[in-house]
Amino acid sequence: MTFNDQVIEEFRQGKDGMMGRKLILLTTTGAKTGLRRTIPLGYLEIDGKTVVVASNIGAPAHPGWFHNIRRDHRVSVETKAGTYEAIASIPPAVERAALFAKVVAEEPGFAAYQAKTTRELPVVILYRIDDRVRGLGSFLVEVHDWLRDELRTLRAGVEDIVAGRADALVMEKSLKAHCVSFCEALTKHHTGEDMGAFPLLAQRFPALAPVLTKLGEDHVVVAATQKRIRDLVEGYVHGESDPARLRDEFDALAEKLEAHFAYEERSVVAALNVTTTG
Repeated sequence: MTFNDQVIEEFRQGKDGMMGRKLILLTTTGAKTGLRRTIPLGYLEIDGKTVVVASNIGAPAHPGWFHNIRRDHRVSVETKAGTYEAIASIPPAVERAALFAKVVAEEPGFAAYQAKTTRELPVVILYRIDDRVRGLGSFLVEVHDWLRDELRTLRAGVEDIVAGRADALVMEKSLKAHCVSFCEALTKHHTGEDMGAFPLLAQRFPALAPVLTKLGEDHVVVAATQKRIRDLVEGYVHGESDPARLRDEFDALAEKLEAHFAYEERSVVAALNVTTTG
């Protein structure tokens, strides 16, 4: 039995923490193996947040669990009271410095660990995943639902034109203006993500890098479809233009957007919600 195994066993038997420190059991997914790994780890409660430090007792290399959360930020935290799922957030430089100062104020030993190595000791915040927590992620879903409704209305309007249930005035006045406003809103939403939300997530959750890359690539594909739609709408001539082409482009946009929205909601909503609480 290894030392860690012994500490884990004693922890689960209800014994006090190692060397008087408060302990949790942190379970991560191995960056190389993909296997679940559990280690005992000292933690602090700072400003209502569960904070751990990748000190590795001042060794020159980061501990394995820190490499794991950079690949997959989803973790499990076991306390004396029970186990919960969490996500591990790496604060950006300025926030990290302020937080580490508070860590040292409570546990001066971490200053000694930092003095032993040239690497900067990472500070990590463990946020409990709680569906009741609302933040930027919940707002993102609300925006998606609004865009879904707007696109549904637009597609119904185009279908009316294809079926002969609407005349040229519908396209010229109502549908054309609605299409332009929808495209502008969608572009603004995606630009805001590219310039704001995604860089914020990339800083705090390195494991999301491939997800954010894919979402950004989706934005480019969606923008190309939007341009084709706007060109068709702005050049539409009743009696000459083929409304079926416009319907097909709207159908393609709806398919791309729904897949994009669903993937984004599965991947980043929880991280966005806890990021806004930090």
